[in-house]
Amino acid sequence: MTTPFLSGAPASGGGCPAHAASAPVPLSGPAFHTEPQALYRSMRHSYGPVVPVELPGGFPAWLVTGYRELHQVTSDGELFPRDVGLWNQWEHIPEDWPLLPMVGRPMPSIYFTAGAEHRRHSRMVVPALEAADPFEIGRHCEELADRLVDGICARGTADLVAEFAEPLPVLVLARLVGFPDDEGADIARVLKDLADGGPGAQEAYGRFGAHMRRLVDVKRATPGDDVTSRMLADPEPFTDEEYALDLMAITAAGHLTTADWISNSLRLMLTENEFAESLAGGRRSVGEAMNEVLWEESPTQILAGRWAVRDTRLGGRDIRAGDMILLGLGAANTDPLVRQEAGVGGAGRHAGNGAHLAFSHGEYRCPFPAQEIAETMARTGIEVLLDRLPDLELAVPAKDLVRRPSAFLRGMNALPVRFAPVQTTGDLL
Repeated sequence: MTTPFLSGAPASGGGCPAHAASAPVPLSGPAFHTEPQALYRSMRHSYGPVVPVELPGGFPAWLVTGYRELHQVTSDGELFPRDVGLWNQWEHIPEDWPLLPMVGRPMPSIYFTAGAEHRRHSRMVVPALEAADPFEIGRHCEELADRLVDGICARGTADLVAEFAEPLPVLVLARLVGFPDDEGADIARVLKDLADGGPGAQEAYGRFGAHMRRLVDVKRATPGDDVTSRMLADPEPFTDEEYALDLMAITAAGHLTTADWISNSLRLMLTENEFAESLAGGRRSVGEAMNEVLWEESPTQILAGRWAVRDTRLGGRDIRAGDMILLGLGAANTDPLVRQEAGVGGAGRHAGNGAHLAFSHGEYRCPFPAQEIAETMARTGIEVLLDRLPDLELAVPAKDLVRRPSAFLRGMNALPVRFAPVQTTGDLL
């Protein structure tokens, strides 16, 4: 640990004797990838609903695992804003810190602003997303999903992560924001390089920004029926940097989470007997599997984050001004106290219960139009895939499937399948 925990103060055990553990939990390791829910249960038992954790490099933070406490944090944007500039560790953070792209720095985008400035960006971005025609979105999803299936259907084998779940959302989003299809493929590669966080991430970020700046220039000269043109038509003035950063936020936020929603749902349908009917043409269990994933395997497990404006108490813990609050969305969704009260569990969680926190909550949650677009992309993509390849089955034992090595994101590295080869849509016409 490179800095004293919590701005020079020792980690507190809080006010509850039953949760006396105080040593911070390293926010890394295989337990987050293999059995995160077992790890969250252990955290609750030892620490309670607010857990002192240690980020890579030894930097301190608080992980909120309790549903009520997370609801409290996300409902109070004044006390816990999404204002990264408040962080009390900035003087210790190196330029090459691996989590810096995820945590971010203060910048004028909808994702990295707070309060009135965040609301100003929301007033531009949300209506631009809301105006997208849902039938047109569905048509794009079907067409692009068919195109991706055409690329694999004659082979009889595929990796559904690399060849379907990852490219589909970004190709759809590229169309929605106004890119031609030939640029969508490169944006997909850029976002994969960014998500991998490897040595090419910084270069990929530069390419991503360049795409968006060119798009702003093109749409200013030649507006169309797309998100970018609607943003540019907003009467409130924004800089070109703000437009580009907001477009980057829209595309990046909707890409990997939706890809993981698709792949996690497909994994569930391929490995759990309860959802096997979906592979035989049933459609009700597609929605059930998708909802199950939001409760049990939310693509965003931990979200960074919120920062305390002043000293306060949360879940029996002393929180100091500037402390980072990590939103344990995956942990809160499985908080047994709330699940029991809400009657969520077993078959009940498939009934469309919308109380999950997979999209966060409060002022800084994923905007509702973006949630609807993500749901359309995931559901339509899965239904097209199952219609075209109804006999999908895993090509490896379920125990050999590997999760992405991240405490923050829950997704598959690969989902190898086999199926009877079929004709492409072009051959069928």
